[in-house]
Amino acid sequence: MTTIEHSPLYQRARAATDSELAGIPWLAELNDEHRLRAVAAMRVSEAEPGDYLCRMGKPVTYWFGLIDGLLKMSNEAEETASGADSNTATTAVTFTGVAPGGWFGEGTLLKHEPYRYSIRALRASVVAGIPVETFDWLLANSFSFNRFVMNQLNERLGQFIGALETDRLSSPEHRVARSLASLFHPKLYPNVGSMLRITQYELANLAGLSRQRVNEALRVLESKGWIELTYGGVRVLNLQSLRSPA
Repeated sequence: MTTIEHSPLYQRARAATDSELAGIPWLAELNDEHRLRAVAAMRVSEAEPGDYLCRMGKPVTYWFGLIDGLLKMSNEAEETASGADSNTATTAVTFTGVAPGGWFGEGTLLKHEPYRYSIRALRASVVAGIPVETFDWLLANSFSFNRFVMNQLNERLGQFIGALETDRLSSPEHRVARSLASLFHPKLYPNVGSMLRITQYELANLAGLSRQRVNEALRVLESKGWIELTYGGVRVLNLQSLRSPA
């Protein structure tokens, strides 16, 4: 299940389990007919670290969601990822991370245009998707689905405005705070809760900082009482402060 028809990720696709379906927020809002159609079309794959769900410039084919794991959205083109000549490769920029429960790419599907970003797995991840044809059918027939997609677009707009502000921040702890806050968005990533399993390497990848700087920033944020560092992850104690670090 990916935009490359014969990729290994596509070959590993399968039907979703009942427990996986239970964790997909928008399914519960559909009536029985619409839900059955969505479930019948849905495919799930287990992505390995580095696997791409979609690549910049490729045609859109699926609306994707993350059941478990961690993804990164960036401008990494196929040439850049495969080690293209430095004269043609662009500087890689990370737009955002994607945490469990998040569905993304609806703007691209609405316009039926090629992807303007790439999505790849930072760790072993379970990803789901419905074909663009099913996405279009649900838009045409389900008021509840339309409302969910509209809310997604609104929340995503706010997220990217925040990302632009983060890029202008010079303080490492401010950058790390904003990066963490974006992953704890209760509407975009409803399955995260207050505890996120993430390594310092993964957070450094998302924040555009070295692992050492991320470690120092996390200690500062913990000393302020905004987060609690746990084995293999971070627990948020004050989300509002992370969103607007002073």
